[in-house]
Amino acid sequence: MAYNKRLVDSILKEMLEAKGAVLVEGAKWCGKTTTAEQLANSHLYMQDPAKKEQNIKLANLNPSLLLEGKTPRLIDEWQLAPKLWDAVRFEIDKRNEFNQFILTGSAVPASFEDISHSGTGRITRLLMRPMTLLETGDSSGKVSLKRLFSNETDIAETNECDLKKIAYLICRGGWPKVVGLSKKIALRQAIDYYDGVVNSDISRVDNKNRNSERAKLLMRSYSRNIGSQIKYEELRKDILGNDIDSFSIESLYEYLNALKKIFVIEDSPAWNPNLRSKTAIRTTDTRYFVDPSIATACLGLGPEDLINDLKTMGFLFENLCIRDLRVYAQTIDGQVYHYRDKNNLECDAVVHLRNGNYGLIEVKLGGDDLIEEGAKTLKALEKNIDIGKMKAPGFKMVLTAIGDYAYKREDEVLVVPITSLGN
Repeated sequence: MAYNKRLVDSILKEMLEAKGAVLVEGAKWCGKTTTAEQLANSHLYMQDPAKKEQNIKLANLNPSLLLEGKTPRLIDEWQLAPKLWDAVRFEIDKRNEFNQFILTGSAVPASFEDISHSGTGRITRLLMRPMTLLETGDSSGKVSLKRLFSNETDIAETNECDLKKIAYLICRGGWPKVVGLSKKIALRQAIDYYDGVVNSDISRVDNKNRNSERAKLLMRSYSRNIGSQIKYEELRKDILGNDIDSFSIESLYEYLNALKKIFVIEDSPAWNPNLRSKTAIRTTDTRYFVDPSIATACLGLGPEDLINDLKTMGFLFENLCIRDLRVYAQTIDGQVYHYRDKNNLECDAVVHLRNGNYGLIEVKLGGDDLIEEGAKTLKALEKNIDIGKMKAPGFKMVLTAIGDYAYKREDEVLVVPITSLGN
């Protein structure tokens, strides 16, 4: 099967040229191993059933033997033998060369007791996410996030996408295996992923037996609160409201940490700009899954269900946009944040680059009224930013599900369908 190129390909290549090893982390099924294989010249698959037990024993007794091979050498699912971390770090010091190893993992190690060194200066990390609409071929990419940050904001592009297609893309998700599949089979992938998480992965991550029904309740509650800043205690109460006898805050933290360790949950941190006023900024993270299809699988929703409940679809569409923005921002050394203040002025996404440039983005399904609402929010936030202490926003964008065009309004606000956006 032909390899579907990923936006992280060039990032991984650059990282390898500057460090002895790169650790590629991310959700199961997001394509880490396949991407790493494109650059690797030798391989060690720790999960190979025929060699798994032997590999783990060697990692404990003589890990250097597992590191022999042409470089860069891929060590897949390294966390099964955490002693490999220090062995890789020591080998890099001994060789004193870059481009030696690629480590991949769909979970953090169950224990850090066998790791004595952080790997700083030798091993760098790359977070890999499911595929964007650009990578799956569902976005033209005609509106480039990189070019927007270069002041190329005079956009005028046509777009073809309807609400039914967006509903399908939300439920299908960005899993590499869905590319080229029929709709029915593609929609099954997220359901299988979800089943694997609640029935196995959430317990296997640190070898602690967790109740699958409680995991389901937690993930459903998370799904119902996507795009919100719900506090964990409120999340716990929501779970208790579903005929469950008890669920302590300690248990909640334990389950949530397990989901984070296997990269199922990826919340957005709060953005803290310099403001003209003394408005207090809400600092609670905004709740998201790494892919919106996880939420639809949790809730048992399909594309038609979303079309019949546009409010829910709006929140899940926001999660899709955040997923894509994170990957596009990653290619230009940026991060995605969320803004909300005590007056409930809210901005769904702030893409902030390392050089201090940033763009403000509101997510709307589409339609003149919603676009106008989003533009009003963006202009209100811009007006409140103290540009004497920080830069003015590089652009203001309303990111939509539907729309025939990507264009720039007279008030400088960009209107861009998600199926026109790219890196």
